[in-house]
Amino acid sequence: METRRLGRLEHQSSVLIYGAASLGGVDQDRADASIQEALDAGINHFDVAADYGDAELRLGPRMPEIRDRIFLATKTGRRTYDEAWSEINRSLERLQTDHLDLIQMHAVCDLENLDLVTGKGGSLEAAIRAKEEGMVSAIGITGHTAEAPSVHREGLRRFDFDSVLTPLNYKLSTDSRYADDYAALVEAVQASDAALMTIKMIARRNWREGENKAYDTWYQPFDDQRYVTAATAWLLNGHPEITGLATAGETKLLKQMIQAEQERAGLSPEDAAAILDEVRDYESPFADMPF
Repeated sequence: METRRLGRLEHQSSVLIYGAASLGGVDQDRADASIQEALDAGINHFDVAADYGDAELRLGPRMPEIRDRIFLATKTGRRTYDEAWSEINRSLERLQTDHLDLIQMHAVCDLENLDLVTGKGGSLEAAIRAKEEGMVSAIGITGHTAEAPSVHREGLRRFDFDSVLTPLNYKLSTDSRYADDYAALVEAVQASDAALMTIKMIARRNWREGENKAYDTWYQPFDDQRYVTAATAWLLNGHPEITGLATAGETKLLKQMIQAEQERAGLSPEDAAAILDEVRDYESPFADMPF
């Protein structure tokens, strides 16, 4: 699997980042099988969060075996110093490690939350302390709304975050405002040599009311290999500024995303876009978020 430099952190990260939200509601056997599937495919960057149900608990038992083989990132969604400090320590316990490669300020999707995170007594102060005490190596920011790129750009103005995790897929790129915000974020990220990672690559649309939800994702994902491969090729082949993309929060889709990364080489971004244009119900996942 291709690896790319994770900004100034210098880690050579696999372009597929294991999205451990997929482990939030599964048993240990299913978790172990999915983790091994990722490792066998060459994925060396794992991304989890304290808010992902039992995901940290499912990853933890594997740490004694794999900790030195992977880049380990988690997130805190708390907004005050005390709450975030407690949660970071709890994450270390649940993950069965004494050190994180990256702690991320989770779901910073609007300026109100950015103010809470970066303000006096906010969670960023807890992350800075954790870095100073050697508990974490780097500090990042994440979010998942249509406003995320502009909010994350403002976040970089306020603090020198080591990484940004923001949404991007072909459909979002066709929204001129979103595209402009994303381009401005890329400029800011590159100026600071931070790492830029993305989410929601195979999001197709929101679930319809009454629709059978076949996956654990909060949006309906692409699950036809043709479209999973096209979405992957469009993103990775057309956006060299991206260090990696998070796999969907569903273990059943990991195989298809691994296959897509292997098959994408011969597909230009333009050809990939033409394939995705075939999909009539392809929409922004943020049009009607369920939370």
